[in-house]
Amino acid sequence: MSILVNKNTRVIVQGITGKEGGFHTKQMLAYGTKIVGGVTPGKGGTEFEGVPVYDSVRDAVEKAKPDATVIFVPPPFAADAIIEAAHNRVPLIVAITEGIPVHDMVRARAVVQETGVTLIGPNCPGLITPGETKLGITPGNIFSSGPVGFVSRSGTLVYQVADELTRAGLGQTTAVGIGGDPVNGSSFEKILRLFHADPATKVTVLIGEIGGTQEEEAAEFIARVKMPVVAFIAGRTAPPGKKMGHAGAIVSGNKGTAKAKVEAFQKAGVFVADTTEELVAKVAEILQKQGLAPALA
Repeated sequence: MSILVNKNTRVIVQGITGKEGGFHTKQMLAYGTKIVGGVTPGKGGTEFEGVPVYDSVRDAVEKAKPDATVIFVPPPFAADAIIEAAHNRVPLIVAITEGIPVHDMVRARAVVQETGVTLIGPNCPGLITPGETKLGITPGNIFSSGPVGFVSRSGTLVYQVADELTRAGLGQTTAVGIGGDPVNGSSFEKILRLFHADPATKVTVLIGEIGGTQEEEAAEFIARVKMPVVAFIAGRTAPPGKKMGHAGAIVSGNKGTAKAKVEAFQKAGVFVADTTEELVAKVAEILQKQGLAPALA
């Protein structure tokens, strides 16, 4: 199984005819993603790579019946694109755009919560169910199908850890990059709940980073449900008081520090790896005990 997306997920792309949207639409199509439409105002009635283009999300929803949308819209207009998708009740919205103003995202997230749809991102690589479908910019060749759930704030570490897992023979059910902005659509806890309910996911990898309190909240959930999770916290060597990486990687007092996150996970019984190699080894150990992975060399 998987979470959120599978081979039957019907996808539209907002910004399909733009440079980024066009490039990644071709990549998604090549991977097997079922893209049933695109949206570019003023280009309705045309096609892109054989995919019909519509003037609005409303037209795309009425005619293409999508389950999800991927947004490649420039930052000044991306929040409105999210809101348009939410108002038209597209169940899953994946916003790839980086640099959306925070006050715009506050407005967009309020609409997402009001309408009850799911938002992944913004400023994220998207998500992938290996061998079935990918929504976003993840390079499909580094992922493989298997029993490992994967959720990360860091896009770059999604790629590195996925590659290491795949090389070790540890395939993934679904990999989700939730993004590192201070105002985003989904939390670690929300994604962990989905993995916990998925019978095919036997262990979950969580890649956190300094800043915010998402990791501490995730630890509280893990402690309640006792699910197997292996974590890695990026930014543990960052100088105190210095903003690093994502806009969300801001430490406030004693909250959001690497030390606080590591302690919260350890208290919840989560193994926190010091390196990605150690993380992969621990995942293999957990799966070996379940008879689901070979011993690493």
